[in-house]
Amino acid sequence: MCSTAQDAAMMGGMGMMGPGMMIGGLLVLLVLLAGVVAGAVWLIRGLGHRDTAGGAVQTPHSAAQEELRRRYAAGEIDREEYLQRKVDLE
Repeated sequence: MCSTAQDAAMMGGMGMMGPGMMIGGLLVLLVLLAGVVAGAVWLIRGLGHRDTAGGAVQTPHSAAQEELRRRYAAGEIDREEYLQRKVDLE
């Protein structure tokens, strides 16, 4: 029978854990860490860009364009005024 000191010496001083297990454990740890970071980014981006109704928040520029389209569709402004204001907003 071999003693514990002889067993450790045979395994390069690492006992039962060889270099392959250390590298594998490190890779698993890195994958888990990347998953946590990706999940946090996804959660922050998803919660940060929503309004109270759950839809995407409009920028002031797109809100102005939407109002312009609404006024044109309702007949409040004519085509010429619509086109001029549309160019002004872009």
